[in-house]
Amino acid sequence: MDYSEILKEGARQFNIDLSSEQIDKFMVYKKLLLEWNEKINLTAIEDEGEVIIKHFLDSISCLLTDKFTNHCTVIDVGTGAGFPGLPIKIVRQDISVTLLDSLNKRINFLNEVINKLYLPAVETLHGRAEDIGNNKYREKFDISISRAVANLSVLAEYCLPLVKIGGYFISMKGPDVKEELEQANKAIDILGGELSDVKLVRLPFTEINHSLVIVKKIRQCPTKYPRKAGKPAKEPIR
Repeated sequence: MDYSEILKEGARQFNIDLSSEQIDKFMVYKKLLLEWNEKINLTAIEDEGEVIIKHFLDSISCLLTDKFTNHCTVIDVGTGAGFPGLPIKIVRQDISVTLLDSLNKRINFLNEVINKLYLPAVETLHGRAEDIGNNKYREKFDISISRAVANLSVLAEYCLPLVKIGGYFISMKGPDVKEELEQANKAIDILGGELSDVKLVRLPFTEINHSLVIVKKIRQCPTKYPRKAGKPAKEPIR
């Protein structure tokens, strides 16, 4: 099975039918990712098949939730090499996506991918979540999503201030999130959220299970959050 077929069949397992144009975009994305990865550290995954499964298919698994409504606005916090925001955008061109990252060299990579793939309604944003959560982006988005490696309490403080009331924060986690959820309950409540669902996803062609933690924003986030840069990670809300 070639890489295009792995992508096509894997997406089909999520009930997503990719067009030949979308598959071509993913293949260009893969090529750029591996080329740039030789210059700057974007991913530890260098096998092409694994890029498709563990980055592309993993990212679009988020669409198994019913939260990505037509023309919704999404911010990907700590996007890195564009995951999950860019794969979601390739599949769902109707939505608007903002890719947030604190490293400018990663933003440069993302801008090249966006230009090469001719993707409309995608914005790159260089900055920290703690800072943009206190400016014009506060409570602007329908969905804030993150695959970043951080504790759920910390991610909640990064992401929930960016979400409109009635919107959702979606955190991509490993299979066992029970303990982390228990530790994050207070933070989620303080920040104006409530747990809506935890969806377990099996990655195609693997034995790997991931969790999608879905938190609904039910009331306004207190103005003192997010705290200054670095504070949420050092002193998570407990």
